Amino acid sequence: MPQIPEKIHELTVGQLSARSGVAVSALHFYEAKGLIASRRTSGNQRRYSRDALRRVAFVRAAQRVGIPLASIRDALAQLPEERTPNREDWARLSQAWRAELDQRITQLGRLRDHLTDCIGCGCLSLENCALSNPDDVFGERLTGSRL
Repeated sequence: MPQIPEKIHELTVGQLSARSGVAVSALHFYEAKGLIASRRTSGNQRRYSRDALRRVAFVRAAQRVGIPLASIRDALAQLPEERTPNREDWARLSQAWRAELDQRITQLGRLRDHLTDCIGCGCLSLENCALSNPDDVFGERLTGSRL
């Protein structure tokens, strides 16, 4: 992994990519979404402050647990003066996201349970198919395999 000398306070997009393990295109996307920021040189090249590494790591960690980018952006915007998130910030924000994640886990559990039922029935349109035909709404309107 390339080392950044202490006296260098800004990174090129290539250096940020190499250090963070995130593709240049993803870094451009993160910037477009307001997750990280850069300044432009006189030659219109992006320059990122060293703390962008921590912000990218924060974004990646939040994405891995399923937090949408919009929620990540809102969380980063809550930090004073666009400060780099630290351990305390992560603890506070992850606690706030816990309820959302618990709800998703519950929904995925229900999906998994119904998916097993549908695989068992084989046709995805019988009365007990809660995924494609909840409460047998198609059975009341149609007969046969028209779907």
